[in-house]
Amino acid sequence: MATVDFATLQATLHRVLLEAGLGPDDAALCARIHAESTRDGVHSHGIGRIPRFVDYVRRGWVDVDASLEPVQRLGAIEVLDGHFGIGIRNAIRATERGMALAREHGMGLVALRDTTHWMRGGSYGWHAAEQGFAAIMWTNTESCMPAWGATTQSIGNNPLVMAVPHRDGPLVLDMAMSQFSYGKLQTTRRKGEQLPIDGGFGADGELTRDPAAIEATRRLLPTGYWKGSGLSIMLDALAALLAQGRPSHDIDRVERGSGGGSCQIFMLFDPEQLGGRAACDAIVEGIQHHLATATSDESGRAVRWPGASTWRQRRSQAPLTLDDGLWEEVLALARS
Repeated sequence: MATVDFATLQATLHRVLLEAGLGPDDAALCARIHAESTRDGVHSHGIGRIPRFVDYVRRGWVDVDASLEPVQRLGAIEVLDGHFGIGIRNAIRATERGMALAREHGMGLVALRDTTHWMRGGSYGWHAAEQGFAAIMWTNTESCMPAWGATTQSIGNNPLVMAVPHRDGPLVLDMAMSQFSYGKLQTTRRKGEQLPIDGGFGADGELTRDPAAIEATRRLLPTGYWKGSGLSIMLDALAALLAQGRPSHDIDRVERGSGGGSCQIFMLFDPEQLGGRAACDAIVEGIQHHLATATSDESGRAVRWPGASTWRQRRSQAPLTLDDGLWEEVLALARS
């Protein structure tokens, strides 16, 4: 494993993205988001996504020169076309626009169509919470897991993000509709480890914790079995409806890589207009205290709530431990 400090990682990613053809501002933004995701422990959608993103840019699947175009404005709702531009830039700008609408209306909804992979969806929930806003966000994807009762890939894993702000530790949920993402399977396999619980089906049709076996069959397990499958379908339908864009089965036909042509929804809420920031803080503090005093299970680990581990990670100054092969691959891109 390679040991790298945060500043070195961010600077290296910045060089890679400049070399790939991104402008200075976009390269700096994407490098920061990828580095932060890595620092927060989400290597699969941080440094792990860099080689694939560079490949997509070089293929023309991500248009680095594209900009957001307004499609429709309807009070607190806006629809934007991403024109297959940089997914991180599109998502940050949609989040910012949603916050502006929320300041005006109490709630703002930005629906984005024909964008590209937003990488780690939680980045935008954290960004909103750090600015004092609550959020509900999600994206649809190409078909990458079976619907409940199917063996073929027929629905997206359609990640969902929710956030409630607090200056000393917000609540931030970032979850796919699959029990584990393909990125998590990859990082677990590279470590030579098994998943902590069943994550999909092997070649024999039985549930397994072997990430390589699941990667081979591509039969991810929906979170909550039929419930996760149903929620994935509804998130897909609502994303396509609100963004006037493509549902998963139409994204499948785009052929611009993972996430190309997806729809994303950014709902932002201003607590200052919904009882006040102090009331919001009291809600979060009450929930966290209630959970912290709950009796832990047989594992002896602390009771978890969304965002707690990331909040601790963000305050650590410890160097980052990266997969050797992946770090060397990124360094090679910086030298190319």
